[in-house]
Amino acid sequence: MTRLSVNINKIATLRNARGGAVPNLIEFAKNIEKYGANGITVHPRPDERHITYQDVLDLKPIITTEFNIEGNPKEQKFIDLVLAVKPEQVTLVPDVEGQLTSNHGWDTVKNKDFLTETVSLFKSNGIRTSVFVDAIPEMIEGAKACGSDRIELYTESYAANYHKNKEEAIAPFIKAAAKANEIGIEINAGHDLDLDNLRFFNKAITNLKEVSIGHALVADALHYGMENTVQLYLREIQH
Repeated sequence: MTRLSVNINKIATLRNARGGAVPNLIEFAKNIEKYGANGITVHPRPDERHITYQDVLDLKPIITTEFNIEGNPKEQKFIDLVLAVKPEQVTLVPDVEGQLTSNHGWDTVKNKDFLTETVSLFKSNGIRTSVFVDAIPEMIEGAKACGSDRIELYTESYAANYHKNKEEAIAPFIKAAAKANEIGIEINAGHDLDLDNLRFFNKAITNLKEVSIGHALVADALHYGMENTVQLYLREIQH
């Protein structure tokens, strides 16, 4: 069964807009787990415009499900943070400083040496690794060659084209998943998945282990409440 990891970056964004501790990130993380989510995801960036490095340290002791930390391992501060916290999973994302949101996956061929070294470092510390990639079989093969445990498929193109032609939108991801299953690397997915497109994606992708969802889920919670929203998303991946 596919697991739901809730990205809580946007809760931190709202808090940071005014300073202080409202909304309280720790209490939200606890409640999201209580409402049934299978994990918590954070993506600290160098400018700390949403999740701060201290947030990650504060979250570690209270998370009872699975902790997933996303970020660019070319930042030494990020590497040091992950090694200090030792989450269940680290997701390697090729962000650059100041980037609004993740918008591309790794070139796992061009960056093979760097990724191999980085993956080995995290795995030797007992942390499952996932590499953020576009839905391109060659990039998935490259992630496997780097020793990564998982890939995270970057799903923005699927979400953007879902309402135009969902069969065409999903086709590259079915092909990518087939390659991942063929070579034995597990599959995560994330970016712009929501209540409209999640169920179709989940049913189409064989052996999908986890989806990481933040922006859409938090936005939906403004309408439906957080508890109900977590349940709505879980329903989409359990049917």
